[in-house]
Amino acid sequence: MNTGVFTISLDFELHWGVSDHRTVESYQENLKNVPAVVTGLLKLFEEKKIHATWATVGMLFCRNKAELFEQVAPADRPAYTNKALSNYAVAESAGENENTDPFHYANSLIKKIIQTPYQEMATHTFSHYYCLEPGQTPAQFYHDLEAARKIMLRDGATAESIVFSRNQYNDEYLAECRKAGIKSYRGNYPSWLYRAEAKSTEGMGKRVGRFLDSYFPLNGHRFVYPGMKDELLNIPGSCFLRPYNKKLSFMESWRVRRIKKEMEAAARKKAVYHLWWHPHNFGKNLKENFAVLNKILDHYARLQEKYGMRSLNMAEIHQEYLKTKKQ
Repeated sequence: MNTGVFTISLDFELHWGVSDHRTVESYQENLKNVPAVVTGLLKLFEEKKIHATWATVGMLFCRNKAELFEQVAPADRPAYTNKALSNYAVAESAGENENTDPFHYANSLIKKIIQTPYQEMATHTFSHYYCLEPGQTPAQFYHDLEAARKIMLRDGATAESIVFSRNQYNDEYLAECRKAGIKSYRGNYPSWLYRAEAKSTEGMGKRVGRFLDSYFPLNGHRFVYPGMKDELLNIPGSCFLRPYNKKLSFMESWRVRRIKKEMEAAARKKAVYHLWWHPHNFGKNLKENFAVLNKILDHYARLQEKYGMRSLNMAEIHQEYLKTKKQ
């Protein structure tokens, strides 16, 4: 890269992303405000010329329940040992369409994203697929990915980038991505705290460590350098933008300061700073969450002026990487 790069990727999933441990009712405040969050983010990104990648669960593209179940044959769906992980079971009780069930369909919001400048529509798999959970296979993952790709194409979006559900992947699944035409992915930050692992085997120590790393520099400055892996460009995540927590409000300044310092280090080192979160994270405490984001984007503007830092989405980083390698 010739300059530092600031990139944002969003895991757009609604209830599909939390269905194994939250009901719609228990998480309703966050979910019902997602349309306002998405609209607010798109407006902010357009005003400030922020390029972002929206990794979207394919089920959200579906216009009705019948279409959702048509995309993958029953024999090719993920056969998790833990049946609670399957969103096909959740879909049985979902509403018929976006009008009756805005927690499981989002075609109108997807159209807004596609129509907004600087935004990339990427895939978050079709069914919020968990690559490392027992029972499923790489072949089933490929069928899931193909379903996501096809339904995205129907709405005019090309799946060039992927964000893996719960950041779970390994070399076998990268090979399936390559077959499906994926060009880049959000890898995990290279630290044991962020190593890909099934949720069922992940210990409390890693979760606590990641939480503390949001406030204190356990891993130093988390800027990254993209690199090719199995013919795919790995653009590792730098930082999960944790939602505002009233009980931890006294620590907010530490969290924001850590992010700003990392961004400046990335700008100086001509590296990438990759910030990510889920739109539903902003669904509660909207005012406070957007205030934090505005501070971060204002800081990016200063880094752009001082160091020439640029805002690029994941597809653009891939293009830039190839261009730089040819020079």
